[in-house]
Amino acid sequence: MKFIPTLDKKFTPMSVVLRDFKNEVAKSENKTLKICVERNDGYNYIYELKIFADESKNEQNYFVAERIIKSILWVTGGYKIYISGDEYIYERIKADYTEKGARAFDVDFMQTVYEKPFEVIRAEGDAFPKLSLCSVKIGGHLDGCRIGFDAGGSDRKVSAVIDGKVVYSEEIVWFPKINSDYHYHYDGILTAMKTAASKMPRVDAIGVSSAGVYINNKIMVASLFLKVPKEDYKAHVQTMYLDVAKEIGAPIEVANDGDVTALAGAIDLNDNCVLGIAMGTSEAGGYINDKGLLNGWLSELAFVPVDFEKSAMVDEWSGDYGCGVKYFSQDSVIKLAENGGYKFKEGLSPAEKLKEIQGLMEKGDDLAKEIYKSIGIYLGYAIPYYSEFYKIKHLLLLGRVTSGEGGALIVENAKKVLEAEFPEFADVDITMPDESNKRVGQSIAAASLPETK
Repeated sequence: MKFIPTLDKKFTPMSVVLRDFKNEVAKSENKTLKICVERNDGYNYIYELKIFADESKNEQNYFVAERIIKSILWVTGGYKIYISGDEYIYERIKADYTEKGARAFDVDFMQTVYEKPFEVIRAEGDAFPKLSLCSVKIGGHLDGCRIGFDAGGSDRKVSAVIDGKVVYSEEIVWFPKINSDYHYHYDGILTAMKTAASKMPRVDAIGVSSAGVYINNKIMVASLFLKVPKEDYKAHVQTMYLDVAKEIGAPIEVANDGDVTALAGAIDLNDNCVLGIAMGTSEAGGYINDKGLLNGWLSELAFVPVDFEKSAMVDEWSGDYGCGVKYFSQDSVIKLAENGGYKFKEGLSPAEKLKEIQGLMEKGDDLAKEIYKSIGIYLGYAIPYYSEFYKIKHLLLLGRVTSGEGGALIVENAKKVLEAEFPEFADVDITMPDESNKRVGQSIAAASLPETK
């Protein structure tokens, strides 16, 4: 390992661990572990890994396989894990993925998303599933009068778009994450849509970009509705965008904001294989594949492990260690600042703490520089691991963490890692759109989601 973050010296990248494991296994007697993660409509993802045949290496096999299975689950989504080729790993994973096991959070989340019980199944030979891929056309429809809506945690943005041109756009501050009354969300969304509609002769289609997990335009899991009671969620939240569309009288298409970000990038770059990563309150992801389509995946990169070190910081929500949210969000900036001995004032919110470090960065503060260099090193080692699952030609970076000179340091140091450690990925184009392109591009991309008949 040629680069060590000065503010996180125990960092043990998944990419390096996996590379070393594969090299070691290749020199030994080995066997093939096959993993399949299945999601809605029978679509799945299959991954094969050579592991040690020697039973004395069972623990080493398990710890690597466990992290990979966790990664696949959050990259692709799913509620069934099929395992072939090793009984020890199967038994351990089966115990982990129960409502009382080590991965109880993952089980509950996926059961909520897919509305199916979670299962871990041993499947050898012909019983192992055949590959079933999904490709979903996303956006690119710019004909007619369209509404583009972007639901953020602190503001909501809406645009009126006629034949691909934004004729009206507004940004309104709102507080969805702290409101328990679903009427607050419904009224805010409907008001925004009606405002945009009033700026056009008619509404042909509505496109929505929103944080969360959406299946068939239903809101399965979304942090915007965190405070809404469970009894109201199913009845009033799950179909909220569909209900608003009925009131407006136009077809609607809802997509995860990460996927819409990647779409906006693909449109701007006029190319495919775009992975978008937004570093803000959390780490959001989205991906446009080599055909210019979605894979139908969750791309919840916040929960994908990037650090193999077991003493790494634990994510409070999932209860797991080494996950992306603590490396590519405002949490990472705060963690690294405190590791460097920085003392924040009492009572500051995470966003205020980030702003404080960004202020130091503007003054050329050495600690601030080291924070962003460290995040760049994290990213440089994460890209080869993400490439286990995504074919990446362009990496689009967005979010508050990447703003200003800090963002430039992140990109610079990520490129250094790739060039020295992983030259096979050195040609990955790491880019950051300017703020105006990001805002206009996102609204057009959102508006382009639905196809009109």
